Amino acid sequence: MNTGVIDAVKLDLSVVIPAYNEESSLERVVAGLGESLASTTRSWEIIVVDDGSRDTTAEVARTLGVRLIEHPSNRGYGASLKTGIRAATGDRILICDGDGTYPPESIPALLEASETHDMVVAARTGPRVSMGLPRRIAKAILRRLAIYLSESPIPDLNSGLRIFRRDAVMTYFPILPSGFSFTTTITMAMLCTERKVAWIPINFAKRTGRSKIRPVRDTLNFLILIMRTILYFNPLRIFLPVSLVAGAFFTVSLVYDIWVLQNLTEKTLIFLFGAAQLLAIGVLADLISKRLYGGEP
Repeated sequence: MNTGVIDAVKLDLSVVIPAYNEESSLERVVAGLGESLASTTRSWEIIVVDDGSRDTTAEVARTLGVRLIEHPSNRGYGASLKTGIRAATGDRILICDGDGTYPPESIPALLEASETHDMVVAARTGPRVSMGLPRRIAKAILRRLAIYLSESPIPDLNSGLRIFRRDAVMTYFPILPSGFSFTTTITMAMLCTERKVAWIPINFAKRTGRSKIRPVRDTLNFLILIMRTILYFNPLRIFLPVSLVAGAFFTVSLVYDIWVLQNLTEKTLIFLFGAAQLLAIGVLADLISKRLYGGEP
């Protein structure tokens, strides 16, 4: 298998596979990626980042002809991706989970779209998507919130199969988390800074082995992360609605004070000053954000 590892030569593509206890599926994932990439004319490499696995994931990887990077302990999904991206030599990065859920045959379409986009996401919206109902509901809620905050259509917020330009993603490294929310953050960051993002529908299979997702805890973490990411790039989408709500309370309280109490109360003034302060903070945060990220990415 041609892994594309050529000394002192810049490659077209680096594939990064974060792996934690994926001994049962890693060989099949690498083989599928290799077959799909072999049908292209691009130079490529496959990097497996073993994130402190407790099984034989690292031993399996050593037999597959890939570049293996090992974390001495479990550092997280995002940390593994960042390690692989730093070590990559390709102009573009393809990330793919090691659990066998993503179809490798979709990669040529992703590669083609990546010629004209900064990031191409394999959206799990195909006719065959294996995902439990609770997870579907949580993802739908988070996706709707992300759409509102980013003002962009988002078919799939945190797909683990995507291609992006290495130099583009390196721009956001200081804010990219070490956990599962890496993909959510990079999606929001790319959209909020008006990068060119495309979505390719794919099928999604049932994973091999046990899922590392903790539904309640990870959903709350994703929610906090979406809010925090928007505060980086588009803070008025949060501060303006909150300020308007405080302003509405001020208006109602003022009418009540005038028509019923016939006296201006402290409560009304608190609502007024609160609304003004929230709006001022939002405008100031927006100016800072535009100064940092408003130019050409």
